Amino acid sequence: MAPLRWLLISVACFLFMQSLGKSETCPDCFIHSRAGYYPNSDQKGTEVGECGFGKFGATLNGGDVSAASELYRGGVGCGACYQVRCTYSYYCLDKGVTVVITDHGISDRTDFILSQRAFSQMAQSTDAAASLLALGIVDIEYRRVSCSYPNKNITFKIDESSNNPYYLAFEILYQQGKMDITAVQLCETQNFVCKLLDRTHGAVWTTTSPPSGPLSIRMLFSANDEDQTWVVPVNNIPGNWKPGDTYDSGVQVNA
Repeated sequence: MAPLRWLLISVACFLFMQSLGKSETCPDCFIHSRAGYYPNSDQKGTEVGECGFGKFGATLNGGDVSAASELYRGGVGCGACYQVRCTYSYYCLDKGVTVVITDHGISDRTDFILSQRAFSQMAQSTDAAASLLALGIVDIEYRRVSCSYPNKNITFKIDESSNNPYYLAFEILYQQGKMDITAVQLCETQNFVCKLLDRTHGAVWTTTSPPSGPLSIRMLFSANDEDQTWVVPVNNIPGNWKPGDTYDSGVQVNA
C-alpha cells in the first residue's frame, strides 16, 4: 500500500504544480490587485499624463482611462486595454469596466488609478458607485483585453512640441488588439532610407532633423519576443505636417 500512496501523492503534487504554472502564464486569467481613482472634478482622465497623449488622454475610450504602476512598463504599456472589476459583490458588476492606460502613477499599493468615470462604471448602480468612491481604494481583479475603436484606423498625432523641419515628435493613437508597439522606424518615401526613432517618454516617438517630403512610419508590433510583426501604413505623413495635426495611417491591427 505504501508505494501506491506515494504514487498518488506524487501525481497530486505534479497536478498542483501544473495548475500553478498555468495560472502564471494564462493570458486570459484575472489577477488580484487594488485600484484607486483620480480626484479631479471632471471625472475623466488627465490631460498631462505621462503617456504624452495630452487632451486625447482625458477623453480616449469615452474617458474610461487609467494610470498604471508596473503595467506602465516604461511607456510600452501606454494604450494597452484592461478589464478591471472590483470584487465586492454587493456593489460591483461582474463585467467591470474596460480602461486604456494613459498615464503612470501609484497610490497605496495600487496597480491602477482610474478616472472617476471608470471607477464608477464598476458599480451596479448610482448609489453603489457613490459607496465605491467613498471607499477610495478597492480590491479588484484585472486582465489584459483587446482594445476596440470601431471605424478608426491607427492614427499619428503630431505633438505640439514639434517644429518642422527641425524636430518631429508624435504619438500613436487608436491601436486595436492587445499587442505592444516596441519599435518605430521613420522612412523617407523616395529612397526608403529608414532609421529607428527614440521613445522619449510614454507613447511619444521623436527625431531631430527629420527628412523633408512625405514620411512613412513603420511600427513593430510585439506579443512576445517570438511573435513580432512590422506594419507599414498605407498613408504617409505629408511633408507639410504641423504640430497638433492628426494623420490616418490607413491600417489597423486587431491581433
